[in-house]
Amino acid sequence: MKRHSPNLHLGNRNNMTVPAADTQDEIQMKPLIESKGSDISVPSGDESPRKINESPALNRHVGDGQPASPDFFAQALRFAFCFCGLQVSYLTWGYMQELIMTTEFTPTPSAPDGKFPSAAFCVFSNRFLAIIVAIIAVRVRHGAVLANNVAPLVAFAPCALSNTMSSWSQYASLRYVSFPVQTVFKSSKIIPVMIMGKVLKGTSYPLGQYAEAFLITVGVAIFSVASKSSDKESSTELVGLLFMCMYICFDCFTSQWQDKIYVKYGRPNVDPYQMMLGVNSSAIIMTTTGLVLGGDIPKIIEFFQVNPSVLQYNIITAITSASGQLFIYTTIKEFGPIVFTVIMTTRQMISICISSIIFKHPMGATALCGAVLVFGVLFYQIRRKYLARQNRAN
Repeated sequence: MKRHSPNLHLGNRNNMTVPAADTQDEIQMKPLIESKGSDISVPSGDESPRKINESPALNRHVGDGQPASPDFFAQALRFAFCFCGLQVSYLTWGYMQELIMTTEFTPTPSAPDGKFPSAAFCVFSNRFLAIIVAIIAVRVRHGAVLANNVAPLVAFAPCALSNTMSSWSQYASLRYVSFPVQTVFKSSKIIPVMIMGKVLKGTSYPLGQYAEAFLITVGVAIFSVASKSSDKESSTELVGLLFMCMYICFDCFTSQWQDKIYVKYGRPNVDPYQMMLGVNSSAIIMTTTGLVLGGDIPKIIEFFQVNPSVLQYNIITAITSASGQLFIYTTIKEFGPIVFTVIMTTRQMISICISSIIFKHPMGATALCGAVLVFGVLFYQIRRKYLARQNRAN
């Protein structure tokens, strides 16, 4: 088994997904993350939505000679659990994603280059396990799978389609661009998010946010150009960047449409698990249809017979994708969106480092400067939102 591995010039490395986050699975929790004005409503059982800020137990001052309370240590333990859960889930997910799409496995008649032949199956496997988790979660939380759902399943179809297409584009892009380039490039989706917000909801943004978006775009451009191994890769990298543009556009539509669902049917009536169920119910139909019509199923079965380890990789990817979604919801509920954003931005940088080391992606000083610019602006945004929240609280 031969892996795709350009020469290593590690000028040091960093990454994201979540993804990402955001990775694509973060999309289904985004209406909880993207706070309008910075406070976020999270449904809690059958109660009305409550405003959440950063965890009061972690924010409580423990100085002045007073011993730390047991509540503080319990909250700190929960934070460590959420932090480790998110990091393990999405770092593993990112590694497996790149391993599946860039490794040259044993060739088959339908895949003579040894590359896994179907990005659509990767999306299908993630959605298949996610819908099982969503059904169980909704059943436990609401006592029924569909009976207590206010929003009909058809309401989720548009964002399910865009979510499926964004996931497929993300997997497909790895055939043409490296995982670090993909990760940093995804940070530039603030621009289409603003455009979608303006078009779909008439949202206006201050000039400062446009400046931040411009700086992120410059950083992404520097990183992408500086990470190119040779001029021969220009055409293939262009294809990869086109796939990434598709990912970003579909991703932004998904989050904006989900927000419209929350607004139309009420946040108390649609919790994240119902959102998971609604999106994945439509997505599983779409991905299955795509696999059948595209003729991918015989190719996949043939490839798994020759390379059984790839099936194991897909199963691990699906498990970590589902566990990551659960950790996203738990972290936002317990500690708020700002803490969650810091954790996931840190995860992006760590995953870039891991990808650059394991898969030997070249990384020079210029590329690092581009990455530092991108993540510097991201952390500045986190700090700005935190200060804005503190001012409102006072």
